[in-house]
Amino acid sequence: MTQTFQLRDYQIQAVEASLRHFRNSDDPAVIVLPTGAGKSLVIAELSRLAKGRVICLAHVKELVEQNHAKFLATGASAGIFSAGLSQKTSTEKTTFASIQSLSANLNNFNEPASLIIIDECHRVGMEESGQYNKTIEHFKTLNPKVKILGLTATPYRLGSGWIYQNHYHGYTRTCTNSLFKKCIFELPLQHMVKKGYLTPPIHYDAAIAHYDFSLLTESLDGEQNTDDIALNELIHKHPRVTEAVTEQILQLSQDRQGVMIFAATIDHAKEIVSYLPADKTALITGKTKLKQRDSLITAFKNKEIKYLVNVSVLTTGFDAPHVDVIAILRPTQSISLFQQIVGRGLRLSPGKKDCLVLDYTNNGYNIFQPEIGEKRPTQDSVAVQIHCPACDFANTFWGRKDTEGNILEHFGRRCHGLVETEHGETQCTHRFRFKRCPHCNEENDIAARQCQHCTEKLIDPDDLLRSALNLKNNKVLRCSAITPEINIKEKSIKITYHDEDGLTLAETFRFNFKKSRQAFNNLFARRIADGSQTIEFDKLEEVKPFLPYLPAPDFVIAKKQKQHWQVTERLFDYQGPYRKANQLS
Repeated sequence: MTQTFQLRDYQIQAVEASLRHFRNSDDPAVIVLPTGAGKSLVIAELSRLAKGRVICLAHVKELVEQNHAKFLATGASAGIFSAGLSQKTSTEKTTFASIQSLSANLNNFNEPASLIIIDECHRVGMEESGQYNKTIEHFKTLNPKVKILGLTATPYRLGSGWIYQNHYHGYTRTCTNSLFKKCIFELPLQHMVKKGYLTPPIHYDAAIAHYDFSLLTESLDGEQNTDDIALNELIHKHPRVTEAVTEQILQLSQDRQGVMIFAATIDHAKEIVSYLPADKTALITGKTKLKQRDSLITAFKNKEIKYLVNVSVLTTGFDAPHVDVIAILRPTQSISLFQQIVGRGLRLSPGKKDCLVLDYTNNGYNIFQPEIGEKRPTQDSVAVQIHCPACDFANTFWGRKDTEGNILEHFGRRCHGLVETEHGETQCTHRFRFKRCPHCNEENDIAARQCQHCTEKLIDPDDLLRSALNLKNNKVLRCSAITPEINIKEKSIKITYHDEDGLTLAETFRFNFKKSRQAFNNLFARRIADGSQTIEFDKLEEVKPFLPYLPAPDFVIAKKQKQHWQVTERLFDYQGPYRKANQLS
């Protein structure tokens, strides 16, 4: 039978990308589509085209039901295996299942599958005891070549990182242990809005005093259980703020259809609800009973309720297209979660022109900005594009800009570009920040403990500092600046290191000696502009224009040699527990 729905152009591209990939590889793959892009239609079409048995997994019953309904529109039949939906059919060619129900009843599935599709696949954890790993291993024993495809809007998990290793656009991700090997198709949110497939978001800068969530601990990562005690203490310090914020939400949503409010804690949510019209407001939390939750959601979708307040739920698997106001009153360090929340209001709906996004948390995230892959290192960090001097790949890193938009610095470590070699695609070897091996002089990641080239143990910077601090004939200087001086006559450059108290250490690099010249290049030239340019000096005269840009190390260690101090170590890009210069609290 043929499908009774019409696929959009990008949905066809996603299906074709999947077919191309799995014709040539058994590697698990990922498709990235923004919230509202119609992942369920892609799932339905791929399930229809599959020749063998198909298992479609989701983590909530709403997604199981939604994906199943879209598949039925193809004209084919499919089973549902979900305790939450009171159905446990396991004999159909295509089965839509909740991961909780299926993983607990694997004995019901003894026939091999050709394709496993995982919706919201960023939730896949690969712990051996995990539900997804247990399920995948079961089906691999039945068919070692089973194809595994994940779909998500946000391919990143705070704490564990990217969920795939390589991207079809030719770059790699920092990914330590992931089921998925490659992202085979991705559609930017900006494209969806520009083409009219999603409602334009209006990010409203709420001109009202709000909570300073930055005071809270870093455990508030948005994807794990938050510290309710700390949150409640903060919120209760400002009893008028919640009321004032709620009043503003009421005012701004006066002519709007549906309002979703994301609260920080249950107590916080209850306070918000107390300021909203009782007959038009509902509260849903993780403790809300399923029947009551379903009833409230139905009433909200039918527009019998206008304000839906929730805590840590309804960020995925929730579809109410008429929502045109999203109010965020909870902190998160995850751009992915922020985008999931905003995505609840971007679906198209009759009479809906845009979606008002009210962010009271000072998250500072750009709705269209992708996940960077690391925590924001400073409060003023923004996404910056840095080209690799080796392969010219345009990396996206955290960085800092001045008021005119010029890049002051970036915090990237290694180029994410993929380059072709005789053994296939591999990650570019260029490092913007690095630690040199004292045995083979090769560059390694700044956090590496063992050299990836010669396998020798790398000296830990904390061990170096600890040892130097405990020895009488050693001096540790907490470097705050350097002063370079060129001596043309002697063909040398003297570097004076200054600490925050005015103490100094100095060393001289002589350019008429190859080893000394190379040491200067390795230490300083290689790190100019955060390593985003390939610079190597052969002559002393070439250094002069770059003197203001020579980087300063974080620590300098020297050893007493008779009447003078000899510099033995310079620690760049230090990230350990010792305080760096000018970081006094």
